[in-house]
Amino acid sequence: MSVKKKWYSLNLEPKRQKEASEFCGCGKSQGSCKSNQEALSAEEFYERAIAASIGEEKSKDGFEQVFDVKMDRRTAFKKLTASLLIGAGAVSTSCSMVANDDTKEKAQIDWEEQFKGNYKLMTDDEKQSTINRLMRSYELRTGKNIVMSADNAEENVLFGYAFNISKCQGYMNCVTACVTENNQDRNSQMQYIRIHEMKDGEGFKFDKADDNYYHEVPAENHFYMGTQCFHCDNPPCIEVCPVQATWKEDDGIVVIDYDWCVGCRYCMAACPYDGRRFNWSKPEVPENELNKEQHYLGNRMRKKGVMEKCTFCVQRTRKGKNPACVEACPTGARIFGNLLDPDSTIRWVLENKKVFRLKEDLGTEPKFWYFMD
Repeated sequence: MSVKKKWYSLNLEPKRQKEASEFCGCGKSQGSCKSNQEALSAEEFYERAIAASIGEEKSKDGFEQVFDVKMDRRTAFKKLTASLLIGAGAVSTSCSMVANDDTKEKAQIDWEEQFKGNYKLMTDDEKQSTINRLMRSYELRTGKNIVMSADNAEENVLFGYAFNISKCQGYMNCVTACVTENNQDRNSQMQYIRIHEMKDGEGFKFDKADDNYYHEVPAENHFYMGTQCFHCDNPPCIEVCPVQATWKEDDGIVVIDYDWCVGCRYCMAACPYDGRRFNWSKPEVPENELNKEQHYLGNRMRKKGVMEKCTFCVQRTRKGKNPACVEACPTGARIFGNLLDPDSTIRWVLENKKVFRLKEDLGTEPKFWYFMD
């Protein structure tokens, strides 16, 4: 397979209207239909895609979405009980003669947060309202402020990543930067990135790699290879989520709505790259180490019992910055950029280096390539 074919399947060419063909996709084997005669606008295509994937869910408000999700009886009972307790607490607090205004406001925020809908179904105004509630909740709890965004994917942007195996020396600056940037739990030492130390001449044997080495690097006769979430173009993790808590954004970033995740870990089992992490306890980050520049779908503080993973530092990359791991790498082994930009460094790498991806035979189309000088 040529180098070009390895990335061309991600449809990186400038978008253009396709000419009408014999088969339009409507199910008819001959003739034509409206879809052949009229090109769908981006908005129309989005609406149809949403309708096909989630159907009537789109018309439901947050309350209906919370209680109409398919789940087993035990989970449903726990969710119902939690909601009733929050509701009872909010009503009790709002009616209390001794509760101060801040306490009443916090109870109201908790109530509204409990019954908000799935983030991907929210309008921009609803997203902003959610962001405002979370920032205000943090202020009421701590007396301090955070900045949280809900920046959407920009048009004509598809993020991709390349890793130069020849340059990586195993320093793990990337891991440290990722932990700090993304407010990962310090107690469990959660890490989204893993650096695998492998012996020269033995190929890529992950089962024999050392991922927790504690010696001076680079070690003689060894090489290093990093893995994380590869943000597949055809991600199997999304297909298995029973509550649609994870999805792929228009810029290719695979995200998680932490408040919608029920912690079933189906996505963790479906990922062939070990890219997802489950938090068994509420993430703890010292106040003086908390990154207060956050994104709803990225590095905001998570609750206990949900999935986490690399988001290509969505809080940074949607503002035109590199992910923290790229910025921290002392050897320049990590390259990140817009795959749709023909002048980007990552496009140059894909077009001029001999690149490869892991487990290409699975058809996941990861947007993460490896190469060597």
